[in-house]
Amino acid sequence: MQAADIPTLPRGVRLHHDKVRDTWVLLAPERAITLDAVGHAILNEVDGTRSFGEITGALAERYSAPVDEIRKDSSGFLDALRSRRFLDVSQ
Repeated sequence: MQAADIPTLPRGVRLHHDKVRDTWVLLAPERAITLDAVGHAILNEVDGTRSFGEITGALAERYSAPVDEIRKDSSGFLDALRSRRFLDVSQ
């Protein structure tokens, strides 16, 4: 994922808090992914308007972590979601 890429959740895909299991999940038609705290933090920043660079910068600032580390981890996570069609990316 490049810094200028703008990740967005496609139509029908949404974050949802599963109250029974007390965990966050990413829901899509006939599919779901249980999210850990890191995955939820990343996807919580995906709003369809901010670039990947802006998202990773905000995460690095919020968690006082090196931006390169955040970029590497976030890129791998979002690329995996993209390959499974849970995420769209525009430029």
